[in-house]
This record gives sequence, C-alpha cells and structure tokens, in this order.
Amino acid sequence: TDKNKFFYNCHRTTFIAFKIIEVCLHLKVNTSNYSEPMKIRFITIGKTSFDFVKDACRLYFTRLKFYTKLEEFLIDDVKKAGNLSAQQLKTLEGKKILAKISRQDFLVLLDEKGKAFNSVEFANWIEQKQVQGISNLVFVVGGAFGFSDEVYQRANLQLQLSKMTFSHQIIRAIFAEQLYRAFTIIKGDPYHNN
Repeated sequence: TDKNKFFYNCHRTTFIAFKIIEVCLHLKVNTSNYSEPMKIRFITIGKTSFDFVKDACRLYFTRLKFYTKLEEFLIDDVKKAGNLSAQQLKTLEGKKILAKISRQDFLVLLDEKGKAFNSVEFANWIEQKQVQGISNLVFVVGGAFGFSDEVYQRANLQLQLSKMTFSHQIIRAIFAEQLYRAFTIIKGDPYHNN
C-alpha cells in the first residue's frame, strides 16, 4: 500500500504542477490523463427513524471528510408507498436512484447477494479504483425491498457487507464505519487491527 500511496501522491502532484504551468505560461496543456481525486457519494432511500443510525453516520462521515470528498444524498420516500406492490415500489425508487447517477459514475449497490470483502480487501479495492482513475464512486442503499431490475443492470458492482440480513436503515451505519475503516487502512492510520 505504501507503493500505491506513493504513486497516488505523485499523480496528484503532477496534476497540480501541470495546472500551475498552464496558468503561468498561458499554455494549453493536456491534463486529461491526470484525474482529480476520487469523490464518493452515498445515496439512501428515505430517512432513518433510528437516532443511533443518524449519529453513527454523522460520526464516520465527518471523520471521512479528512480522507476523501464525500457527499450524502437522501432520496425521499415514494408517496403512498403502502398502496403499492413491492415491485411497483422498487420501480419508482429505481427511477429516483437512476436520476442521481451520471454516466461516468462507478455504481456500487449494497446488496445481500453481492460480492463479499473483508475490511482489508475492501480497502484494497477502493485503493485500486483510485489508481485506475475512477473519479466518482457511488454507493447506494436501496429501500426495504431492494433494487429494481433497471438499477441492477446499471450497477458496476453489488457489494454485500455480511451473509446476515440487516435492515436498509441499519446497514447505513455499518457501511459508514466500514468505509471509514477502509480509508484508515489505505492511509495506514491506527484504527484497524489485524
């Protein structure tokens, strides 16, 4: 990871140096090979009714802002959801999710049928995406019934956090902690113990 960290820092320094030269000399330097640092977006459906989930997300997302650019998006609950079937609800939620996704986003669904990583593997995966130049990494927690077929088709990865099933509200806090843990592993900070 020190080698990857070194190359990431060199990559960023080179990008800044080219920008300074471009401004100072009024040259048109092609910086298309030098991408900005990764931005992470976390999208959820509906507000949580659990204060401890809000508190945990606030704690870990505040800490994460020292490591990466992070944005949270809350998609409002579908109105009159109680009158809809699970499939109808997933379809409407899916349209709202896809409206928040751009073509260049790398979309990761938190899904119980997804790929499993341990914490170090997850950190390595994020670091690999940084090195590959992925600039927008988007994680989505769906509603109570999961995701529509259209959202599954758009996704780049499905990620499971456990073989156990958690509510779509509680998984937010678990994921916030794991994302924070991943960045402390990447940076070599003292939080994760093997």
